Amino acid sequence: MTDTGRRRPGPRRALTEDTILEAGLALLDIGGTGAASIRRIAAAVGVAPNAVYTYFPDKSAVVAALVERLLGEVDHSVLTDQRRPWPDRIEALALDLRSRLLAHPGAVPLLLSGPMDGPHALTLGERLLDALADGGLGPAAAARGSYAIITYVLGAIALEVADVPQPGPLAPEQDRIAGRRAAFAAVPAEAFPRTAAAADVMAGYVGTGQYVWGLRRLLAGLGAADLD
Repeated sequence: MTDTGRRRPGPRRALTEDTILEAGLALLDIGGTGAASIRRIAAAVGVAPNAVYTYFPDKSAVVAALVERLLGEVDHSVLTDQRRPWPDRIEALALDLRSRLLAHPGAVPLLLSGPMDGPHALTLGERLLDALADGGLGPAAAARGSYAIITYVLGAIALEVADVPQPGPLAPEQDRIAGRRAAFAAVPAEAFPRTAAAADVMAGYVGTGQYVWGLRRLLAGLGAADLD
């Protein structure tokens, strides 16, 4: 075959940590939590698995970096905005975090799979403690309150994602609520009268309204007294 007849290879995609993480996140978006193996990530970026290990020693390191990447996209500067009451700042942060994580439901379980101790996670935690201190909480109460908020926020988001068993992007919120309402309609009222009576409210557990309702009551409780 002559030189002119040979196929020339296209330009190789530069492999970087960001390239690897983008591929991992894309796999999670399509296939869910188990989809982002080292082998699949390597195939997605067109390299051998050993090339990925040059940047990350194992899958757990990729997971930790993905969590950091997601947390780094959250605008935690809202927590230091002194023009707003401290509960409003925390609510804005919590809504931003929910919106960003629900855009990548396959990545949500990763946040619960290990310690969040990277720079972005620590910065987010520090700013949250600042906001609680602005609310008059002492150091111990702020620390306990911060944990309660993180537990509520991540737990609510995780349960919202878990309500949809199949991997892939989530349907619009109202469609998911409608699906839950239809499921509750099949609950026999004679056996479960309270559940049947509360069906409309319970259908909305995966909605923004329920998320904000619970968060506001948690914040109101934290602001009611110094709990040290």
